[in-house]
Amino acid sequence: MNFIETRGNDGSRPYNVSFSQAILSPIASFGGLYVPLKLPDLGEVFLQKHVNSSYKEMAMDMLLCFGIDIDKDVLYEALDLYDNFDDSSNPVPVVKVKENLFVSELYHGPTRAFKDMALQPFGVVLSSIAQKRNQNYLILAATSGDTGPAALETFKNRANVQVACLYPDGGTSDVQRLQMVTEDASNLKVIGIKGDFDDAQNALKSLLDSDTFKAKLKEDHISLSAANSVNFGRIIFQIIYHIHSYLELVRQGEVSIGEKVYLNVPSGNFGNALGGYYAMKMGLPVEKIIIASNENNVLTRFINEGKYDLRKSSVISTTSPAMDILKSSNVERILFDMFGARRTKELMSNLQENNSYVLSSDELYTIQSVFSADFCNGEEGKAYIKEAFESGYLMDPHTATCFKANETCATKNIKTIAYSTAEWTKFSPTIANALTGEVDAQDIDALKSISKEAKLAIPDMITALFTKEICQDSIINKEDIEKEILSFV
Repeated sequence: MNFIETRGNDGSRPYNVSFSQAILSPIASFGGLYVPLKLPDLGEVFLQKHVNSSYKEMAMDMLLCFGIDIDKDVLYEALDLYDNFDDSSNPVPVVKVKENLFVSELYHGPTRAFKDMALQPFGVVLSSIAQKRNQNYLILAATSGDTGPAALETFKNRANVQVACLYPDGGTSDVQRLQMVTEDASNLKVIGIKGDFDDAQNALKSLLDSDTFKAKLKEDHISLSAANSVNFGRIIFQIIYHIHSYLELVRQGEVSIGEKVYLNVPSGNFGNALGGYYAMKMGLPVEKIIIASNENNVLTRFINEGKYDLRKSSVISTTSPAMDILKSSNVERILFDMFGARRTKELMSNLQENNSYVLSSDELYTIQSVFSADFCNGEEGKAYIKEAFESGYLMDPHTATCFKANETCATKNIKTIAYSTAEWTKFSPTIANALTGEVDAQDIDALKSISKEAKLAIPDMITALFTKEICQDSIINKEDIEKEILSFV
């Protein structure tokens, strides 16, 4: 399968590239992104075939349907990493929490967040390509809290790869920060920046598109790539769990194949939602994709009003910090799929130059035929956490936003799959406050409080963080990012 560019071709790049080329160099012409030339049509035949398949069997078949230029043995090695999740026979449990509401738990991997679902196999694939080409790669990652730990975990000590990870200082939970700053592999560099996630992501995109930066790396025989969801190598693995979650409902006798469901996605950078959109386009029976946001509700306004307007916006710190994002990169891939390259380039240029763009009424109608959206503030989220706990389910504040959106957007009497993106251990002070009322608790104290209240053990991998040595202590101004990274490599 070949990949094309969301903003058209600038004449200096190939008109289409292979999967391996797209993941090694993820930024396309005019600062755009790569997308598949054509998605495979799976439909009900694929679903029927995999009703009784394991996660890995179904995943392998889907990857083969894409026709990507990765050796089968590499894909098998990549998918085998799911064996290290809590339950190797079912790495993504789907749990019924209400009559029509089911939670797909994506956080049972090594860093206790959904980014493991894509980044665990992605690390094997990218490192394998680098070794096969006998090239060295610098992988850039910008994180609002979950991508960073997952990227560092998958790439640590892998051959031909170095990683520089940017995170907003003070903009993650303590556990997320500790997962990053205690990493001691020599091929990893963690950099806190004085700014927010959008600053980190803007720096990443700027460096990926900088000929000067790439030329400096080339002097040391290093090429450049990225671990964020601007990289389709992330997205392709995110499509899989949407299909799996639907098949889990079939296996549980909750739906029949062909019966439509809602997909309810807490969304910041829109990669998770994009995976659901592609699954829908490939034949998954989806009524609508519901986008759940927090107070940084730019996606809610975009879907409900057709306006992407950041002119009077700044990032708000919330109780669901992984969604504290204003520029959602993967919306661009939706725009391209619906409106084509010329219109996408026009809209994205407007966003870059004017910090806003507006869809036509016809374009908004097209968006709303697939998506609906609402946002949940922190106090509402804590109320949903407490209510769910009293009914026997413990969830994190990002998952809680889905409960609000489920009430306001799931208007048909059909099943909803909500996606839980993080374990309760990642955001314990907020959850402890919701359950017991305690205020300003440190993560370790909140973890103990929740553990006692819920009668759950704190996972060893989380407890160990609080006694590990801090190995990464760089906190810099965003203007110094390039210099810091070049010093590292």
